[in-house]
Amino acid sequence: MKRRVRRYGWLMGACLTLFAGSLPVWYLFGTGWAVAMCLVAMVIPPIAVIIANSSDPTDPADHDARYGPNAEE
Repeated sequence: MKRRVRRYGWLMGACLTLFAGSLPVWYLFGTGWAVAMCLVAMVIPPIAVIIANSSDPTDPADHDARYGPNAEE
């Protein structure tokens, strides 16, 4: 579980960094780059949620999952 939380934290941190960094980029490089950064930041949260909710094959607590790589057949 620690690995999933750490990955989620890194992705959301990157999202916030991109979003907050778009203002100085807007001043320095223009609107196009700032909008591109915001669009990338907009895509990251759904990906972070998918990664955070996926089962971890090395975590014994996830071995009772109904679906995914640890599901019993």
